[in-house]
Amino acid sequence: MLDAELTAARDRRGAAPHVLDVGAGSGVLAVSLAADGCAVTVVEPSPNALATLHRRAVEAGVADRITAVQSDSDALADVATPGGVDLVLAHGLLEVVDDPGTTLAALAGAVAPGGALSVVVANRFAAVLHRAVAGRLVDARRLLDDPAGTLRAPGETLLRRFDTDGLTALLTDADLVVEVLQGQGVVSDLVGGSVLEANPDALAELEAAAARVPPLRDIATRLHALARR
Repeated sequence: MLDAELTAARDRRGAAPHVLDVGAGSGVLAVSLAADGCAVTVVEPSPNALATLHRRAVEAGVADRITAVQSDSDALADVATPGGVDLVLAHGLLEVVDDPGTTLAALAGAVAPGGALSVVVANRFAAVLHRAVAGRLVDARRLLDDPAGTLRAPGETLLRRFDTDGLTALLTDADLVVEVLQGQGVVSDLVGGSVLEANPDALAELEAAAARVPPLRDIATRLHALARR
């Protein structure tokens, strides 16, 4: 899906697509996109993550295609030209920001005409299911009952998890049109390692087939949305 977006951006620009990766972590995806010829701007608050990103970029020979900014999503207005980015990535970001609506509005403002915003979030119902399968029934019930889908306990790193309806509503409230909403980790995060190793091709085919089929999509570990202004 992202490959198709970048191909369309190259056709529009006649040049390298510009990608903004907010909360990029150690830059695995950013380096891969730069290796594919994209100009990538990374916004990441962790200096350790940025140091790892720089090392990876140098090793891959793409350091000149990546601009790294140590900041959080509150600084997007100072980092990205409004309406100047072909693809904005917010993968694993909305679960940890103080105000997802404000963050989404800033992300949407950076998207160029014809461009897209890619959002990946943790799925609250998958968290319930995984804990139930692991025998943690009390935690599963607490996650199910909590409006934010969190345990609200020491060690909890996420402020919230999402479901398909909640994510769609959040994107729509930001004046975005959701074009694709699919699951990541529908079955692969539920089966044992022996199954993963025995027939990875069949598992990949099943995963791809289930990714956009409710209710299977709705219990995936992560939800991936592609939206436009």
